[in-house]
Amino acid sequence: MKKFFIKICKFFGFEIIDQNEFISPTLNKELNEDLSIFNQKSIVLPLGEVKITRKVNSILIIIRVNTEIEVWDQNKRRLFEKPKVEYSIRSIKSLIKSINLCQKKYSNLKIKTIILDDSSKNENLDKIKKVTKDSDVEIITLNTKKFETKIKKQKTHETFSNLASLFQCFEIGKDIGEDLIFFIEDDYLHFDTMLSEMIATYERVSSQLGKDIFMCPSDYPYLYMDNEKTNILIGDKRHWRIINKTLCTFLTSKKLLDLYWQNFSKNCEDRHDPFEKYINEIYKDEFCISPLKSLSVHLTNINSSYGLSPFVDYKKLWDENKFNG
Repeated sequence: MKKFFIKICKFFGFEIIDQNEFISPTLNKELNEDLSIFNQKSIVLPLGEVKITRKVNSILIIIRVNTEIEVWDQNKRRLFEKPKVEYSIRSIKSLIKSINLCQKKYSNLKIKTIILDDSSKNENLDKIKKVTKDSDVEIITLNTKKFETKIKKQKTHETFSNLASLFQCFEIGKDIGEDLIFFIEDDYLHFDTMLSEMIATYERVSSQLGKDIFMCPSDYPYLYMDNEKTNILIGDKRHWRIINKTLCTFLTSKKLLDLYWQNFSKNCEDRHDPFEKYINEIYKDEFCISPLKSLSVHLTNINSSYGLSPFVDYKKLWDENKFNG
């Protein structure tokens, strides 16, 4: 009789929780395993099931890389005080690890990865090619000339180049993005589960809200300095909070990129204060969430309010992503 009841529940799409045996007989899993089913349902105990109405089909990942400038617009040194290329390479390696884990978990998810390189020396570009040689990563070079008429004249070439690389990333997303688009800077270290958790959380939260959203993978220090009230949401494996500011590392949808294209392009036409001024304006009308605790760590100076996330073993994460190629 029990087996028959389980079959009936499976047929109608219901899940059974056996708290005595600590299992779900319909899913054939223990309750401490991942009970969610990609593109179908998100299950978090004890909150139950969220039907996935916003299915993620593909993600375009665009990493903008500059291996020459230590810290843009600042004279401060980063944590560990290594040459910038070391941060770029470890960042790329950690991202590839996260992509591979995500692809293994969600085999039907289409993932495309592009590196936009800004004037790396040949020796540094060779390092990028080595760390990506076993991965499906396309490397393209920033074309600054195409933006000479789009971006206002800047005080330094570094500022112009930074705006141009961001502009080209947005244009790539607009031109070839299909579903989700993830813009990433090259000074973040990512935990292995970062991408899979963001994808699963995107499905869950956007299905609950009934709309597309923005996501930031980092839990920045500034979030604990303003004493602002926020709302806490349940994601795939952790809590998330609603935020109203990000840097230029964030995930969103092609739909929202198109809808707010004027904000994205305007943000790149000149140096603003803050730099992300017109991106942050979008968050007045759209949801943006960040994880508690962090899925990616921004390796800046230790005193930066937009840098290191709390409660992270920075040295362990740094050492795990050393590249010996």
